[in-house]
Amino acid sequence: MGSVMMTALAMVVFQAGNSPVLAFDRQRIGDTTYEACSVCDVNQDGALDIVSGEYWFEGPQFKTRHKICTLTANEDYFDDFSDYPMDVNGDGYPDIVSGAWWGQKIEWRENPKGKPVEWTSHDVAKVGNVERPCFWDIDGDGVVEVVPNTPGNVQTIFKLNRDANGKGTGSFTKHVISDVKTGHGLGFGDVNGDGRGDLVISSGWFEQPAKPMEQEWPFHKDFDLGASASVPILVYDVNGDGMNDLIVGMGHDYGLFWWQQGRDSDSKATWTKHAIETKRSQYHDLALADLDKDGQPELVTGKRYRAHVGHDPGADDPVGLYYFKIDKGAFKRVTIDYGSPDQHSGSGIYLWIADVSGNGWKDIVAAGKEGMYLFRNQGPASQVAAASR
Repeated sequence: MGSVMMTALAMVVFQAGNSPVLAFDRQRIGDTTYEACSVCDVNQDGALDIVSGEYWFEGPQFKTRHKICTLTANEDYFDDFSDYPMDVNGDGYPDIVSGAWWGQKIEWRENPKGKPVEWTSHDVAKVGNVERPCFWDIDGDGVVEVVPNTPGNVQTIFKLNRDANGKGTGSFTKHVISDVKTGHGLGFGDVNGDGRGDLVISSGWFEQPAKPMEQEWPFHKDFDLGASASVPILVYDVNGDGMNDLIVGMGHDYGLFWWQQGRDSDSKATWTKHAIETKRSQYHDLALADLDKDGQPELVTGKRYRAHVGHDPGADDPVGLYYFKIDKGAFKRVTIDYGSPDQHSGSGIYLWIADVSGNGWKDIVAAGKEGMYLFRNQGPASQVAAASR
């Protein structure tokens, strides 16, 4: 257990066009530089906590941190590419599922029922270098599967084994969906409109069969999203025409794009690339969330700091955290934070969006090599300003 350094809260109000949008309280939580995080109630005391790398931070103030484990370090990386909460062993406490690039494995860390002691780590499987594990309900049974992005290796899915009461048993079943090797980038959603979620990689998409955890997934080489496609690639109907499109950032280069799905004269799928913006780099992590409660999701993303130890295009540019109003493809960027990495936040490998403060508005936790920040969403800036008068 240790004390966490914390900067004073700073009210951040940004504009979209000429109108105030949302106000955020920005709080730097500690001096940790892991690139993944999550929010869950670690000790089941009713308050949400933050997990990032080697520590969990006790809510609601996050002033106290508890050691989870010791991670392997490589230059300014830590071998921790997700911190996803999942009750793997069925004891009612959230465990943490992670993936390792250098360790080349999926593992889970067993929650000692909230006690302030280090956690036991369990290997799930060797899968090759893990760019980032993703977590989606592939088969629609209400429980997420673990789907790692493993560039240069075949695509696998890990399904949690559960008992007759639906509780986790501490083990997973592995399914290799195809012999096609993947690249950098992975997404999930219904590409062809058949009601089943498909898996998207940078060079095409895998079609989900009737029995996704038993059968091979046919591969369709329909597009090329680039060598550093984001993790995740988002599958979403951007323009509202009833066909799902793709939103993809360049995780190790400049650019953020959406790929419009259409049909040619033979009713075959076509894909048209549209730029969202091209002057900011290292959009590695993307998420969809309704931040402003208008019933439509916003695109939340930011610059990953020192993604390849400073060797990526734009590595020395200012960091930034943003959300975009999608508006049927007329994307409008709203800046949440922007500036030098010693004082501001981007987005690492895995940000987390949840109502941490309990005020009904979704907040953002962003972890990266520049530190970990909590951005508490205060709602419309105009209302915040009026309340302060």
